[in-house]
Amino acid sequence: MGLEWEQVVFDAVRPVELGGWWANALGWVVVLESDDEFEIRSAPSQLPGLVFVPVADSKVTKNRLHLDFRPDDPVAEVERLLALGSRRVDVGQGEQPWTVLADPEGNEFCILGARKQITFDS
Repeated sequence: MGLEWEQVVFDAVRPVELGGWWANALGWVVVLESDDEFEIRSAPSQLPGLVFVPVADSKVTKNRLHLDFRPDDPVAEVERLLALGSRRVDVGQGEQPWTVLADPEGNEFCILGARKQITFDS
């Protein structure tokens, strides 16, 4: 039995606007735009995608699931995303080597610091 990860679904008050924001932030392409679904992917045939679907109410609590990104330059990436309209948020993380941001509808995501090198003894 095979299982393929198809997409992550975001509930959004304005799915086209939020999906467009994420497409711009990630440099992804729009693969589907309809009244009830807006999907982006890194390339048209590349999975997984991000899908944005309409909901009536805006988000009011911390996400139970969020995305983590590890850029080459975390400081520059945080500044770039802030300039695009994200904002810093405190979800109780305290002092950490990552930055928690929220997209224009309040969905949290993290920009991680440099990856620690792990060595394995032979």
